[in-house]
Amino acid sequence: MNSKKNVVVIGGGHGQSLICRSIKNIPDISITAIVTVADDGGSTGRLRRQFHIPAMGDIRNVMVSLAESESLMSSLMNYRFDDPDGEEKDIAGHNLGNLMLTALTQQCGSFFEAVQRIGKVLNVKGQIIPATTQVISLYAIMEDGVIVKGEANIPNRANHIRQVFYEEDVSATPEAIEAIKKADLIIYGIGSVYTSILPNIIIPDIQAALDETKAKRVYFCNAMTQPGETDGYCVEDHVKALKRHGAPVDAVMVSKDTIPASILKRYEQEGSTQVTLKEKEHAYEIIEEELLSFENDLIRHDAAKVEKAVQDIVEGL
Repeated sequence: MNSKKNVVVIGGGHGQSLICRSIKNIPDISITAIVTVADDGGSTGRLRRQFHIPAMGDIRNVMVSLAESESLMSSLMNYRFDDPDGEEKDIAGHNLGNLMLTALTQQCGSFFEAVQRIGKVLNVKGQIIPATTQVISLYAIMEDGVIVKGEANIPNRANHIRQVFYEEDVSATPEAIEAIKKADLIIYGIGSVYTSILPNIIIPDIQAALDETKAKRVYFCNAMTQPGETDGYCVEDHVKALKRHGAPVDAVMVSKDTIPASILKRYEQEGSTQVTLKEKEHAYEIIEEELLSFENDLIRHDAAKVEKAVQDIVEGL
């Protein structure tokens, strides 16, 4: 690589954190993570309702994944206080990192500034940007017309999702728009299409920036379907969902690993099936790589394999 490349990872949840952790040591790249703040479940949801601040759980996870080292501080960020009675009183059930972000937001009066300050403490490799600093609720309209409110509720419907949307006008953070415009590579994923990736994409400012950018836009497709979100989906269905919501896609990264039949059978019993290619011709590039690990009979993206896949893309830019 002749010059430093700007890589933007758009998403949320554990999938985005895995990509960030995988690529943070690639030389000559600058990483920006644009993270959804639409989560309304668990500790994040409680703090959001109590203090009227954007959801910070996904941001906390990305912070830890981009921390320069696995320090005591990064470990404490994910520490969760026990809630033996399940009553979610006081600090029971909260992540320490969520409480720290809440405290800093109150102290400095800015959620964005709180994120940047803790990022400096953790010495993160890259920049972490909330997609918006508004307190937002994600909605989904199902194929039968039922409307579901709240990211945590959407996958719980035994129904196919037609579209996700916000009822209110949502503006992106200017820093997110600037990062997209300056990007050389944009990665969507890995993770829940409707509740991790698309909550960022459907913000009009982000949609417009993705249309205008000269960056290569690559979707890292999930290896398995997600019950309640992508039941029965093939690779092409995932891409159609992205495009239907305004996400331009230039290339799709697809796992070509052979998944052991015994593992597939167990996943099928839980309502999850392998995501495969169904069509021979595509309007976008298909990149097939070995990306997975099967430790403890769990299908996971392997950090070293993801790192190599991204490095190969960057070197070809």
